[in-house]
Amino acid sequence: HVQLVESGGGSVEAGGSLRLSCAASGNVYDSMCMGWSRKAPGKSREGVAAIDSDGTTSYIDSVKGRFTISKDNAKNTLYLQMNDLKPEDSGTYICSHDWVCVTAGPPSGYGYWGQGTQVTVS
Repeated sequence: HVQLVESGGGSVEAGGSLRLSCAASGNVYDSMCMGWSRKAPGKSREGVAAIDSDGTTSYIDSVKGRFTISKDNAKNTLYLQMNDLKPEDSGTYICSHDWVCVTAGPPSGYGYWGQGTQVTVS
């Protein structure tokens, strides 16, 4: 079992920055993909960024050039640096650890998800 705990969310003005963290504990598999999804009210959850086991990163078009995903394997921590934030970036950001990267397709059904951290951009 894997536990994922997100932190770093908050309220910022448009153009501001936030850095999200996701601390993983338990049976973390280095071969699985880690990623960030977001859920806004009235919208479906969407995969925002992912980092695969070999370090390959992927992003949805709307955040390319503004968001950077990274991970510290020694600390089992995933990060999402978000710059030049826009109101449409608002939502609950959820960390995942899954066999399928969140930017590649639907969840495998055998992954793990955190509770999320709220990001509000005004």
